[in-house]
Amino acid sequence: VQLQASGGGLVQAGGSLRLSCASSERTFSSYVLGWFRQAPGKEREFVAAIGDIRSKTGSTYYSDSVKGRFTISRDNAKNTVYLQMNSLKPEDTAVYSCAAAAAFRFGARNSRDFDSWGQGTLVTVSS
Repeated sequence: VQLQASGGGLVQAGGSLRLSCASSERTFSSYVLGWFRQAPGKEREFVAAIGDIRSKTGSTYYSDSVKGRFTISRDNAKNTVYLQMNSLKPEDTAVYSCAAAAAFRFGARNSRDFDSWGQGTLVTVSS
């Protein structure tokens, strides 16, 4: 699955950004889709994921650090997954990457469970 992320940028603390990740894969709707991030000098960490169309449509799960501030959603007609980020904090600064996993991986938070990755998009939150 080829994925293309976009939407990163510079924003002040408390602001919002929406990231997008698009694919040309015709079976896009059958994958679990997730967002991960990697801050400078830190390991990649799970941010959020959303279930595939067959099993747990619309079901989402988040890391504790973003729960209540970020919202993941998908539009299968547009082959796109989104990450709406509100109330951004300087500690949210990172390169954000989208990823796809097989449907049975729903619930996974380890990057090793996701098979396909898009290139990252940089989000910088200034204080």
